[in-house]
Amino acid sequence: MRLYIKQKVLSLKQKYDITDEFENPHYHIESKLISLGRQLTIWDMDGNEKAFVKQKLVSLLPRYVVEIGGTEVAQICKKFSLLKPKYEIEGIGWKIEGDYLSHDYSITENGRIIAAIHKKWLSWGDAFELDIDDNADEVMALAVILAIDAVMDAKSDTH
Repeated sequence: MRLYIKQKVLSLKQKYDITDEFENPHYHIESKLISLGRQLTIWDMDGNEKAFVKQKLVSLLPRYVVEIGGTEVAQICKKFSLLKPKYEIEGIGWKIEGDYLSHDYSITENGRIIAAIHKKWLSWGDAFELDIDDNADEVMALAVILAIDAVMDAKSDTH
């Protein structure tokens, strides 16, 4: 399935929908305005929480925890690297490859592409196109993508 993330530019609290190619909303993303570390919730359009992504504060490099149904299922960790960012997904056997700085990367499992992420450059605000191979992987893939985006946003906030 092809999904689109279009983040709002002028907003104190991150709040946006993830839509399909016809602009039909599939998920709603909302961050907490005041929290220790970044926290995002993925909701379906019926208002059911599908996943919770939170920054782990006691960590040398950025680390995000993904919870589904209140249970931790994965951690997304930024790895030490001198030239370009590297990430690792712990807990589910997925790998991340590509150019994170250009927001053009893929998530794979045993050579099979789970999701491909591409940034849409000519848009107001951040806009991403996501190709997710299997609907069963949608929520987890979204959580991983949002965690990587949060790390990239935090890095740009410090410059």
